[in-house]
Amino acid sequence: DGPVVRPTRHTAAHSARWGYCPNAHAVTVIVDFHQLGGPVLARCARGHQSSGVAALRHAGFRIAGTTKWALAFICRIQGRPSRRQQSCRTTPPANAYWSYWHASNGGRWAFSPTGPQTSKPPQGSFEGWSFSYHRTTAPPPRLKPSRRAARRG
Repeated sequence: DGPVVRPTRHTAAHSARWGYCPNAHAVTVIVDFHQLGGPVLARCARGHQSSGVAALRHAGFRIAGTTKWALAFICRIQGRPSRRQQSCRTTPPANAYWSYWHASNGGRWAFSPTGPQTSKPPQGSFEGWSFSYHRTTAPPPRLKPSRRAARRG
């Protein structure tokens, strides 16, 4: 498999917060496992994030890239898809990959025109990841990019 980036003790203890970020001094990261038979998770990466990869890591997600391209292609998040489902040796196939999205608070999800290593999420924004499996278009994350949604009941 490709390189695995695990949250550090510092990340888990001081940066990550489960759920939406409470204010605009952080980046909310939403990961949708729906097409892999799982939930949608929202976590907060506090403070400035230097890249989409940093936001994922600082939000407490365990990530793995590909053997050939490292973290230029995110192959696994939280160990999914499994090794049996995807080898992670090279670029993920066009019919089974993590799609990468951005949004402002209260905005709409937009498919990222850049990769997660070069993207620089602004504070207060949302980063989204959704696994696309045997679809012609990648689905955006199912949670809305809005901190107000986190306060509802």
